[in-house]
Amino acid sequence: MSQFTFAIHATDGLARTGAITTARGEIRTPAFMPIGTAATVKAMLPESVHETGADIVLGNTYHLMLRPGPERVAKLGGLHKFMNWPHPILTDSGGFQVMSLAQLRKIDEEGVSFQSHLDGAEYRLTPERSMEIQALLGSDIHMVLDECTPFPSGERDTASSMELSMRWAQRSKAAFREAPGRALFGIVQGGIYPELRARSAETLKAIGFHGYAVGGLAVGEGQARMFDVLDATLPHLPADRPRYLMGVGKPDDLIGAVMRGIDMFDCVLPTRSGRNGQAFTRRGPVNLRNARHAEDPRPLDEICRCRCCRGYSRAYLHHLVKAEEILASMLLTWHNLTYYQDLMQGLRDAIGEGRTNVFAKETLVRYVAGDIA
Repeated sequence: MSQFTFAIHATDGLARTGAITTARGEIRTPAFMPIGTAATVKAMLPESVHETGADIVLGNTYHLMLRPGPERVAKLGGLHKFMNWPHPILTDSGGFQVMSLAQLRKIDEEGVSFQSHLDGAEYRLTPERSMEIQALLGSDIHMVLDECTPFPSGERDTASSMELSMRWAQRSKAAFREAPGRALFGIVQGGIYPELRARSAETLKAIGFHGYAVGGLAVGEGQARMFDVLDATLPHLPADRPRYLMGVGKPDDLIGAVMRGIDMFDCVLPTRSGRNGQAFTRRGPVNLRNARHAEDPRPLDEICRCRCCRGYSRAYLHHLVKAEEILASMLLTWHNLTYYQDLMQGLRDAIGEGRTNVFAKETLVRYVAGDIA
């Protein structure tokens, strides 16, 4: 069984392209991970997700803990078998959802107690329990449990939150169940404060992880400030380990982060937007609810390889969206995930050929120009 490794194949400025090896296959980087919150990427078959070019999907510890339960998933053969996805899976620790969804949260040094947003049942999540759940699920990449600092937050409160997350990271590392090809990533916190981010990164580096994530961004601070945080944080992380920007983002966010040295991303945007009538295209977002598409025989994007663009017109997609047909969510999600994976492939190719700046400029100019009928 393969060991977990990360190899950089080429660099262009700070951007890099390479591959992560896990027990269940290779992840080409930079990589975008579709969100499979409850053991499914919404509106997609697993085979369809892989067809878009995705090497890895993300599952969520919080949601799977509530239902169907990690012990049940383990009894049924693990998450890969359960959801019919034989490729790599990353599971987040559940910390963000506890802060954003759960009710009556109470955080202490040991962990967090909360009530389920589904039925009010009481749960307790600690670093040790998070590691246990992720091991039961059998994911290839585990994430440490952290406290997701609210935004905005003052420097003193942010420092206290970050320090708690670092203590939880140490406990997560101690509780992590080693296995061939399995990895544990630490999560850098510290809000918008460069000194706190640097201290968090150095602390995690001293503990030692297979990869390092940057958390607590894309929560309202804006793109410019997010990029400033990355500029201040990434120099403190090991160059020979994967760097993962959590919960990001829009196409221009991805391009800017890759050019700063980020290797991995996840975000709900392509799937959530697909369920709400919005498509991402080379010429910017397209709202299929708009009446201008009602008689348009063109595909969303003439050069897109996805089944949506190969077989269906904007007029038909507009009709499906207006009629609230399930097929609208399926086709637009398929297209959006293909667009995101093609963007990642474009970045990988550009880095390998030493033309990342040119690719980024041309892509952003076309994207910002918009979809002109």
